[in-house]
Amino acid sequence: MKMERYGQAKSKAGSSLRLKSMMLFIRGRAAAAASRGQGGLGRRAQQANLQAAPPAAAMETAPPSPNTIPWTLFFTIFITFVFLFMKKYLRKISPTHDHKLPPGPWNLPIVGSMHHLAGEILTRRLHRLAKTYGPILRFKLGERNFISITSPELAKEILKTHDKIFANRPPDLMIGTYIFYNNTDLVFAPYGKYWTEVRKLCTIYLFTNKRISSFAQIRHEVSRYLVERIRAAEGASPVNMSDLFFEASYLTIVRSAFGSKGGDNVDLLGFFEAVKETFKLAGGFNLQDLFPSLRFLGDYTGMRAKMKRIHSKMEKICNDAIEMHRRKNVAEGDPDEDLLDVLLRIQKEGALDIPFTMDNVKAILTYWPANFSFLILQDFFLGGTETTATNWEWILTELVRHPDIMKKAQLEIRNAFNGKSNIEESDFHTLPYLNMIIKESLRLHPPAPFLIPRYCYESCEIGGYTIPAGYRVMVNIWSILRNPESWDEPEIFRPERFQDNPYDLGLTNFDYLPFGGGRRTCPGISYGMRSLTNVLANVLYHFDWKPPGGKRPEELDADETLGIGLTRKNVLWLIGTPHK
Repeated sequence: MKMERYGQAKSKAGSSLRLKSMMLFIRGRAAAAASRGQGGLGRRAQQANLQAAPPAAAMETAPPSPNTIPWTLFFTIFITFVFLFMKKYLRKISPTHDHKLPPGPWNLPIVGSMHHLAGEILTRRLHRLAKTYGPILRFKLGERNFISITSPELAKEILKTHDKIFANRPPDLMIGTYIFYNNTDLVFAPYGKYWTEVRKLCTIYLFTNKRISSFAQIRHEVSRYLVERIRAAEGASPVNMSDLFFEASYLTIVRSAFGSKGGDNVDLLGFFEAVKETFKLAGGFNLQDLFPSLRFLGDYTGMRAKMKRIHSKMEKICNDAIEMHRRKNVAEGDPDEDLLDVLLRIQKEGALDIPFTMDNVKAILTYWPANFSFLILQDFFLGGTETTATNWEWILTELVRHPDIMKKAQLEIRNAFNGKSNIEESDFHTLPYLNMIIKESLRLHPPAPFLIPRYCYESCEIGGYTIPAGYRVMVNIWSILRNPESWDEPEIFRPERFQDNPYDLGLTNFDYLPFGGGRRTCPGISYGMRSLTNVLANVLYHFDWKPPGGKRPEELDADETLGIGLTRKNVLWLIGTPHK
């Protein structure tokens, strides 16, 4: 004990002595600086002043004026304290401290990993980076941290094992805020009671097998309209199939949502244009989303004003249709009942238990049914229009590029319907090869190459690494569907791989996720598959297809571009010769 006290006393004495020595040194330097600053003294006078300086003991009793201490010393001390404080503070608040983060490319200040992702479609670039860093990798865009998942095993951890942790969407995306009423639609709503009720509405009331079957006549009429448009070219002129497919998809959804009551009396062309504009906005990263501290970027780029304008336009058109439907007051079970009729009836009956607030409903209580119906209709249009049209484009592209596969599909369809003028959906079960073709095209060209980002709301361990709270997780569906451990020769279009394969569109098998997985799986899978099959069966039944300009089948381009989905980069022009 005595030795310890002696050591402590000695340490304190040493510290005091060092402090005094430092003060003497500082004051001596200050006095020297002050003497150098006296411009009227010569060198000898300055030396005399230094020699006549009082002893150190006297200096201790008469501290110098603060003005004599060099400003550089204050600056050095200040910077040192700021550095130590920031280091301690950032270390304390950092979510990555003492955690094993996933590997990833090095970052630059401000832009993060953008320089690693430039020059290539994001799906392919992250697919290549995964070969270097592994199936879970970390990257940064601006101020946002992201995780990319490229293996079915890790996708299962995100979408099933820890699905509740990753069930939320990023809370501050511009598109969710300005177009979807502060994230109160199905796609962007946070996971909770509200989202559960809206999801129940879709699965129990809107997309049941009975409801989907009730729209069979609409699908039949749209397919017949498409066939007539193609037949008008008489097999001589190339046909713009990209535009025709988008038009067919849009008409199918308009008729299903609005029926003949609303669809014939609203500005459908304006709604069509607003939907296409929304696709463009949803297909990339907005600067304000990546730099949330710089909110002025939303105004500087004009993005905020553009989103508000689109939202107002779509809202007005939907409200016109809603008012017409309210006046019609179609009864339940009526053959003319469409999706908007169902929404308004459910709202009137109070079938859902959703605690809406004034922010959710925008105005008084009598207006919130229209607002809610509008949100569901937005999701229906945005989720179904371009994805369905894009799928038709890719399937027909692959079939024209592989004429042997196309002939086999046409033989199956023509034998099944045996000269009939109309194709009935009740006979689709006799087209197994066409179903395999659709599945294989969805594998190579998934409707959404990335799942809409998931938001990690609490720290979680995935694949032996820690994903901190606040990170955004992007499941790279495109990469998973090309995983060589799951798929033999994954880059080759070969429908036969699904012949004895029980894959069920991602509901249980995480090797095959074209429509997503987990709690956020697309609720309209059955509706979309019926539409895909109906149109494809008709265009293959009635026409033989080839590229224009005398090109060989393999010369038809398959270049991609990334928007809300992975679409064709160029318009699909084909020659459709009527089959006799």
